[in-house]
Amino acid sequence: MRLASATTFTLFVAVPLAVLLGTLLVPMVSGTSVELERTTRSVAKGLRYTRSQALGNNRPETFTLNARKREFKLTDEAGARRLPEAIEVVFFSARENRAPRSGGIIRFFSDGSSTGGRLELSSQGERFLVNVDWLTGKVDVIESVVDEARER
Repeated sequence: MRLASATTFTLFVAVPLAVLLGTLLVPMVSGTSVELERTTRSVAKGLRYTRSQALGNNRPETFTLNARKREFKLTDEAGARRLPEAIEVVFFSARENRAPRSGGIIRFFSDGSSTGGRLELSSQGERFLVNVDWLTGKVDVIESVVDEARER
């Protein structure tokens, strides 16, 4: 009877606990995943800040991305913020707001609207989209983007 209870304990307690711990620890160990998420949040925060500056200052403000130099710049900052080398960045927007193969700008207006755009940040098969709605200027982060969403 003792053997049966040990086997039952293993099946119902120890194995699920090991699986749960494994799913919690894998993201913590993966430095690139954490770096990608942190960078995505930083970019989204910068876009939201730029929008709030446009609303507060009652004038257009610009968020500039230079994918070739791996940096982005907020309208009122002297220097640019660096993007990690391990993260690939792709910029989507209207043609007049893009610089060929190097990024472009998203302009926010005093009413909160924007020129709109989308940034894709990816690393080692993981992807995040940072979407800026042109009508409202709202900034959304979409996690784990599938290939079909890239083509929209």
